[in-house]
Amino acid sequence: RLATLEGYRRAFCMASIRYRGTPEAPGLVLALDREAAGACRGVAYRVSEPVAAVTLDYLRERELISYAYDEARLPVRLDGGGEVEAVTFVSNREHPQYRGGLSLDDQAEVIARAVGPRGPNSDYLLNTVASLEA
Repeated sequence: RLATLEGYRRAFCMASIRYRGTPEAPGLVLALDREAAGACRGVAYRVSEPVAAVTLDYLRERELISYAYDEARLPVRLDGGGEVEAVTFVSNREHPQYRGGLSLDDQAEVIARAVGPRGPNSDYLLNTVASLEA
C-alpha cells in the first residue's frame, strides 16, 4: 500500500562506488535521509511467513553491503488510514560514502559524469524518475 514516512526524505546523499560510480569517481544514489520537516512517499509491503525471513535476509545483504545504511523499524502512515512499523534502511551519516549537504548543482555534476559497472549514473536518475512517475 502507498505510505508516508515522516521525518525523512529521499535524497541523492550516498556515494555509489560499486554500481553507478567507482572509488575514484563515485556516483550518487538515493537514500533515506533524516529531515525534521521531511516526508517520503513510498510503498509499504506486507510479507508473510514463510518468505518474510528470506526476504529480510535478501534486503539486508543488498542494503547493508558496506554499512552505509542503518536498518531501522519506523512507523509509516498508510494511505486510507492506519499506521504500521516498516523495516527501512536509512543513510548512516557517519559513513565515508555519505554525501549529504551537496548543493543541487554539485549533485547534478556528479550524476552527469559518473559511470560504474551498472552504467551511467544519469541512467539511474532517469530510471528512477520514470519509476516514480509510473
